[in-house]
Amino acid sequence: MRIFAMIAGFLIFLSGCSAKIEDYQADSPKLHLDEYFVGDIVAYGMVQDRSGKVTQRFRADIVGTWEGNQGELDEVFYWDDGREQTRVWTLTKTGENSYEGTAGDVVGVAKGTTAGNALHWVYQLEVPFRDGTIAVTLDDWMFLLDEDRLVNRTEMRKFGFRVGEITIYMEKK
Repeated sequence: MRIFAMIAGFLIFLSGCSAKIEDYQADSPKLHLDEYFVGDIVAYGMVQDRSGKVTQRFRADIVGTWEGNQGELDEVFYWDDGREQTRVWTLTKTGENSYEGTAGDVVGVAKGTTAGNALHWVYQLEVPFRDGTIAVTLDDWMFLLDEDRLVNRTEMRKFGFRVGEITIYMEKK
C-alpha cells in the first residue's frame, strides 16, 4: 500500500509540472490562427528520435487562407532525402480560443486551444513506418515570437511513450 501511495504522489507531482495553455494567457503578441496563417509562410524543421538524434530535416512552403471561421493550410514539405510531401489542413475556429482541424494523414480530428502567444494542438498522425504507416500522437506547442515568426515544438508519443520530437521555425514571406 505504501508503494502505491508513493507512486500516486509521484504521478500527481509530475502532472503538476506540465505546462498548461492558461500559463500563456498574459503573453504577447496574441496568437490568432486566422490572422497568422494567412498568405505565404516558409518553415524549416527537424525530426529527432527519442535519444535526441536528428533523423530528418525539412523545409515547407505553407499557403494559408481563411474565410469566416474556416481556414485551409496547404503545406508542401521538402525532406532532406529528396522526398516531397503535401498536407492540406482544413481548420475550423470552434470558439473564441478553440480550433479543430483535419487532414488526409490525420486520424480523427485535431483539437487546439490558444491563450496569449501560444497554441496547444493535439492529434494523431499517420507516419511512414517500415512498409506501412503507424499512428503517433503529436502534442504540439506553438509560440508566436512576433507578427511574422512562430516556433513549434512537438512531442511524438506511441503507446504513451515518447518516441521523438519535431522542432519547426516558421516565418511569413
